[in-house]
Amino acid sequence: MHVPDSAHEPLREPANLVSRRAVSMWTVEALISLTVLLAGQVAWWWLDAGDPAWRWLVAALWLVLGAVYAVVMPRWRYRVHRWEATPEAIYTQRGWFNQERRIAPVSRVQTVDLHRGPLAQLFRLASVTVTTASAAGPLRIEGLDVAAARELVDVLTAAAVAETGDAT
Repeated sequence: MHVPDSAHEPLREPANLVSRRAVSMWTVEALISLTVLLAGQVAWWWLDAGDPAWRWLVAALWLVLGAVYAVVMPRWRYRVHRWEATPEAIYTQRGWFNQERRIAPVSRVQTVDLHRGPLAQLFRLASVTVTTASAAGPLRIEGLDVAAARELVDVLTAAAVAETGDAT
């Protein structure tokens, strides 16, 4: 077993939460998904000439599960999603049901991207994706305030440019 050097920071919970507005955005995303699901339910009603009692039971089940999901998931996800950038590394923690905590040394950063979909723009939020020389894939931080996301992109880009290694 390899014991980490005390000079290096361990895999730990990152210090920064995402924006509180992310809860609202994730709630709206969940409600949109629920609406699409219920629209499929209505289409089923029009196409199926079977017993209507089953249709009502399935619709009620989807409605209850969807409402619980729309209420619980965004709040739970907000408590889990964290991030932190240090001069040496970027830390992320994400998920709600399946949770993932990752760390990437700045020396491994290859690209840093900022993304704002329509809902994120509506809530003044952004996502930052940090692509590294890792088979585990990029690190993604969702639900950041736009100003914080831009600052993070600038800091990570400057750190990656200053790094003398080849990020491989």
